[in-house]
Amino acid sequence: MAERAATHRIGVAAPLVLAVAAVLGVAMAGIPRDDAPLPAIARYALNIALPSWNLTEPVNEIVYGTRAFDTFGETFLLLAAVICVVVLARTKEPRSGYLGEHEVGEREQREFDPAERSTAEERRTRRAERREEGYRPGRGPATPDREPLGSPAPELAQGMTVVVRGGVRFVLPVLAVAGLYLVALGYAPGGGFPAGAVVLGVVLLAYAAFGYARIRGVVRQSVLEVVELAGAAVIIATELLGLVLRGSFTANWLPLTAPETIRGGGVVQLFSAAELVEVATGLVIVVFALLGMRHDWAPDRDEEDA
Repeated sequence: MAERAATHRIGVAAPLVLAVAAVLGVAMAGIPRDDAPLPAIARYALNIALPSWNLTEPVNEIVYGTRAFDTFGETFLLLAAVICVVVLARTKEPRSGYLGEHEVGEREQREFDPAERSTAEERRTRRAERREEGYRPGRGPATPDREPLGSPAPELAQGMTVVVRGGVRFVLPVLAVAGLYLVALGYAPGGGFPAGAVVLGVVLLAYAAFGYARIRGVVRQSVLEVVELAGAAVIIATELLGLVLRGSFTANWLPLTAPETIRGGGVVQLFSAAELVEVATGLVIVVFALLGMRHDWAPDRDEEDA
C-alpha cells in the first residue's frame, strides 16, 4: 500500500491562511485615497521641515528628525540581530588549553577499527586524485575563461565569465553613486538605511562576479565589527548631544546651511551617514557569516544513539 503524508494539519492551516488574507484585505481597503486628509504627523512635518531643518523633503525630517527616536530603536534592533546571527553562525571556538579528547578518540578508532581506517584512506586517495587533476584548494582558475575545455567537474573557477564580469564592472559604480546619493542629499528621499542596503548589493555583486578572493580584504569580520560599532557610537553620541546641548534627545545641535545643500539638515545628515555605516557593515557581516557558517547545531547520530 502506498504511503501517504498526513493531512490532519490542513484543518489548522486553512483558517490561519484565511484569517491572514482577511486582515490584509481590510488593510488594503483602508489605505487612504488621494483626496484623503493628511495625517497629523505629515502636516506637522510639512510645517517644520523647511523652517526648522532647512529640508525640502518631509520624509527625511520625519525619519531623522521628528521620529528620530524610532529610527534610533530600529537601527539598534538591527545591531541586536547582527549579534544574534554572528553568535549562531560562529565556528567552534579554540580552547586555551589542549584537551584533545576528540582527536585522541578518532586516532584510536582508526587504529582499532579497519572500517574507519579504510574510510580515512579513501578520503586521502580522493584528495590525491583531485590534486593530480590540477585542483588545489583555494587555487582554482580565476575565471572560467582560463579553464581548458573539457575540464573535470565541479566548477573550480573563482569568478564568473567575462560577460558577467564586464556587466558587473559597469553596474557597480552606478549602484555605489546611487547609494551615496541616498545618504548625502537630505533634500531627496532616502537615508542611511536604504543606502546601507545598496552597499550590501554592491559587495554581493562583486563577490558573485569576481569571487571571494577579490573582496576578502573588504569583508574581514574583525574589521567590519569595529567599523559597525563605531557607526553605532556616532549615532548614540549624536542623539545624546541633543539632550545635553538642546535639552531634548535627537534635537538638532548643528548649524543649518541653506536649503538643498548637503548640510542643510543638521544632525539629520550626521545621523543618516552614521546609519549608513552601521547598516552596511551589519548587513555584510550577517550575509557572509551565514555564507561561511560551518557549525552544525544538530546533534550527531552517535550522540542520538547514545
